[in-house]
Amino acid sequence: MNWVRIDNRLVHGQVIEAWVPYLGARNILVVNDELAGDDMRQEIIRLAVPSGVELSFVGVDRISMHLDEHGRIIHPRDYTLLLFATCGDVQRAVQAGFALTTVNIGNLHYSPGKQQLCPHVALSSEDIGCLKAFAKRGIHLDFRCVPNDSTQVKTSWWG
Repeated sequence: MNWVRIDNRLVHGQVIEAWVPYLGARNILVVNDELAGDDMRQEIIRLAVPSGVELSFVGVDRISMHLDEHGRIIHPRDYTLLLFATCGDVQRAVQAGFALTTVNIGNLHYSPGKQQLCPHVALSSEDIGCLKAFAKRGIHLDFRCVPNDSTQVKTSWWG
C-alpha cells in the first residue's frame, strides 16, 4: 500500500520518527527530479533513514514506471511512503499515470504571495488549483503534520 505525502522538506524527523512507524513503512520513495539526479545528497539523506527501511529516489515523470519495475515496493502488505516536495509534482505524477486515493499535505512553508491555510500549510494560487483538481477527482486531502494530528482543513473549502 502507498501513502502519499507532500512536504517540501522531504525526508526529515517527523517523517522518520512519526510517519514511518505509524504506517509501518518498509519503503520510502522520494519522488523529486532534483534529488533523483544528485547522488551526494541521496547519500546524505540515507544517513537519516533507519536500517530495515529501504530508501529510493525517482524523478516525477518516472514514478509509474519505477513502481512497475520494482514490484516489491508495492507489496500489498508493506507500506511505501511516497514523498513529494510540491503539489505540482504530485499533479505531474498523476498526469503520468500514477494513481492515488489520498494525499497527505504535511508541510508547505509560507513565502510571500502564499495564503496560510493552517499552521503548517501555506498555498500559492497554483497549489490551490492543484488541490482543487485533486478534490474534484475524488482524491481525499489529508492535512496533517504528524499522524496523531486531526485534519485541520474542511474539505468544503475546495468546493
